[in-house]
Amino acid sequence: MRADRLVSLVLLLRRHGRLSAAALARELEVSTRTVLRDIEALSAAGVPVYSERGRHGGFALLPGFQTELTGLNHDEALALLVAGSRRGAQAFGLGSALASAMRKVVDALPEADRATAAEAARRLLVDPETDLLARRLTAEEVPEAVVAEVRGAVFAGRRLRIRYAAPDRSPRWRTVDPIGLVTAGGQGYLLATRSGEDRTYRLSRILAAEALAEPAQRPDRVDLDRVWRQRGTRFRTGGAQVTVRVRVDPRRRAELTATALAVRAEETEADGRLRLEVAFQDARHAEWAVWQVAADAEVLAPPWLRTALHTRAAAIAARHAPPP
Repeated sequence: MRADRLVSLVLLLRRHGRLSAAALARELEVSTRTVLRDIEALSAAGVPVYSERGRHGGFALLPGFQTELTGLNHDEALALLVAGSRRGAQAFGLGSALASAMRKVVDALPEADRATAAEAARRLLVDPETDLLARRLTAEEVPEAVVAEVRGAVFAGRRLRIRYAAPDRSPRWRTVDPIGLVTAGGQGYLLATRSGEDRTYRLSRILAAEALAEPAQRPDRVDLDRVWRQRGTRFRTGGAQVTVRVRVDPRRRAELTATALAVRAEETEADGRLRLEVAFQDARHAEWAVWQVAADAEVLAPPWLRTALHTRAAAIAARHAPPP
């Protein structure tokens, strides 16, 4: 870990020319005291780093100092710069590693191409944190120690013991055979098998993890994309699905069906409103989806969903009624 940090420190100084100890500490996510110790270690190793005092002082490298990194052409570096998804890296506990890798990518470019590549990368945005309606698409927080243990078991091919908090259940320990990690919509998932049965676990619901010594029972090769599609198909076609018949303003159709499992029937009524038959994952999912479009949708069936929405709306209306 320290060797990687020392390389990153050198690359930061090469890229920015001069940085204060506080700025280096922020970039490397360490304390200023650690930065000062790393500067001393670099100097002792013969790296020509020096300090300048004063308001605009800091640390810098002697002009002309070069590191031994394999060069990349402009398009190769640009592809890596825009392909690295910070939210995806954070979901797997690799945010710091991504930042370090990006510094190395930029440093590997010929000096004449560094500025143009960085500017080009600023013209491309991948996986933003909000959508056009300013809804925040934040990744769930996963303790670094937990995700590191899970990641290590996946890579080493070892069985994994996890303490998992399934929805509406008390957390409990279970032993699984990890297959791979997937990030989708900013959320991280562990694909595994348990007693030979396929299982998918949200990383944010894993409270503790322990890699075991015994090897995982899994195939030597895996096509994660295919496995993910297969599990998604089973998820959409199984379980306690709920089918809802609803009338909706056509301008809100996309919002209503955005998270639906399927739209099974659709017709346009005389007044222009749409009559849909929509499948949702379960009762809670159905109620949530229809509630998002408020008065622009009317549930025709099932009756219990109409009652649930009426009860919720009545409670909110009562809470916000004007004072007598």
